Amino acid sequence: MGHHYAVLGAGRQGTAAGFDMARFGDADGVWMADVDADLASASAARINGLTGTNLAHAATLDASDTKAVADFLRDTQIDAFLSAVPYFFNLDLSRAAIDAGAGMTDLGGNSDIVLSQLELSEEAVRAGVSITPDCGQVPGMGTSLVLYAMEQLDQAQDVFMWDCGLPQEPEPPWNYRLTFNIEGLTNEYFGDCLFLRDGKLTGIPALTELEVLDFPEPIGTLEGFTTSGGFTTAARTFEGKLRTLQNKTLRYPGNFDYLKVMERLGLLGLEPVTVDGQSVVPRHLLHTLWDPQIRATPDTRDFILIRILATGTKDGRPHEVHVDLVHSYDDQLGFTAMEQATGWHAAIMTEAIAMGRVPAGAVPVESALSGGDFVAEAERRGFHVELKVHPA
Repeated sequence: MGHHYAVLGAGRQGTAAGFDMARFGDADGVWMADVDADLASASAARINGLTGTNLAHAATLDASDTKAVADFLRDTQIDAFLSAVPYFFNLDLSRAAIDAGAGMTDLGGNSDIVLSQLELSEEAVRAGVSITPDCGQVPGMGTSLVLYAMEQLDQAQDVFMWDCGLPQEPEPPWNYRLTFNIEGLTNEYFGDCLFLRDGKLTGIPALTELEVLDFPEPIGTLEGFTTSGGFTTAARTFEGKLRTLQNKTLRYPGNFDYLKVMERLGLLGLEPVTVDGQSVVPRHLLHTLWDPQIRATPDTRDFILIRILATGTKDGRPHEVHVDLVHSYDDQLGFTAMEQATGWHAAIMTEAIAMGRVPAGAVPVESALSGGDFVAEAERRGFHVELKVHPA
């Protein structure tokens, strides 16, 4: 007997996740739920067309209606579901998951909400439910690859990560294309990043610590800087075990300066201001003006890059571990690299919950599935993870 899955939010990342569940999740059914009935129907139809099955079904559902969500999960006997809606719904959806007895993952990215979800762990255990927040590309896949790098050492000490999702052909002035909800993007540019520095949890402001890195062509030179939400749980999990844990987001040169202008103008802020007698949230104004300029088009071809450097000891000697993943747009399936990385990582974790591989409770990514197990699943899906281990 197979599993019943649901995806709340039938957009780009959600559709990629639903496809993976139908293909790899031993599924009896995958419900694509969205407040937009047409979007849900289109998503289910696309999944069925790509898989040659009738496993995907459409449902109309408002993620803000917690009771309706819990009823839906019970009525459809969902084993595990993915929240692919904006991050601010995830705490209430976690409560709905516990109420309905369904496992849950989400695309996370907001530290405060993720920490509140983890506080529900005892309730989840009593309900026999597994909840794993912060899945996706980063946070998510990056954390799984950090774990994989650490597993190559007897004792890891310092771990650094750099990552991005970028268009293969950058177009000025932004040299960036957005393939997910803009709420998730601007959330990364605001607040503090939770890192480990000298073994201690340390808050580092987003949009700081700029550095320049060179990658093999055709990627070339990129700039790296801090963004929030990448290591919310991992930094806490590895406190006292690592000396350093940090990540930086990569962009084409010049992007950082644009973002700093937005920050200095207050356009990332969430406190309303008065404009011509009207109350306006600066970030919402930014979304309205900026999203149309950076939104990916059907012609956008992108790539994702995750690079991990871990140092420590192996066999009594200092060693370095290098993990690199570069993945591109899939012309056959029509999924962007970001859709694959985000949706498929979340699907892998959701499927692991449905199959009983994740313990009950609110379980962070780094405690839900080993790095080696994740890499094995990733390679089944066409990701190539390059690993190098050598004496330092």
